[in-house]
Amino acid sequence: MKTRFIQFLQDELAIPSESIAIALRHDEQNLQLSHLTMLLWQYGLVSLKQVDLIFDWLETA
Repeated sequence: MKTRFIQFLQDELAIPSESIAIALRHDEQNLQLSHLTMLLWQYGLVSLKQVDLIFDWLETA
């Protein structure tokens, strides 16, 4: 599931792999994908609109 999530972030939201890598480095406890989303937002790597899109995707995935 995490691989599909990362693919979605890159393909659908055009989030650079470098930005995703930053959040993954801080995801030391292998948190849920919703927590990873919040890390991306906290670091300013995604907008609130993108957060909404991510949570919509997570609900249907």
